[in-house]
Amino acid sequence: MKIKVGFGFDVHQLKDQHPFVVGGVHLEHHKGAFGHSDADVLLHAICDALLGAANLRDIGFHFKNTDPRWKGISSVILLQETARMLQEKGWSIGNIDAMLCLEAPKINPHIPAMQKNIAEAIGLSEEDISIKATTNEQMGFIGREEGVVAYAVCLIEKN
Repeated sequence: MKIKVGFGFDVHQLKDQHPFVVGGVHLEHHKGAFGHSDADVLLHAICDALLGAANLRDIGFHFKNTDPRWKGISSVILLQETARMLQEKGWSIGNIDAMLCLEAPKINPHIPAMQKNIAEAIGLSEEDISIKATTNEQMGFIGREEGVVAYAVCLIEKN
């Protein structure tokens, strides 16, 4: 058995009166993440971790922000496609550990729904998906609610 670890990072600007989707969950908040797709920072970081672990480049390589096919698309679809690419190369996903960094809204009540969305998208148990959240203690662009950041690590296995 061969195992690999991947790391992913993503950041999106927050804008007033814009939808806020994190982990496939629509959050009620006066600001939301801005991007070419639905700007789901968590799923983008997870995609990058998975793609990197399998040496398949990064999310921008596969889902270019200049391609109209991806305009406004749900990042759950991008995650499903990423999992398909790994499977084609003979990789299975062992686990995912992710961290969100934002001041508001509170993420904790939404974590079970996010875990469910991710698990369903990639065919993994919810127990193998860890999502945590923290603030930036009101410092920097995150503290001023100008942006949101996500980090993710994953383990993949090939038999």
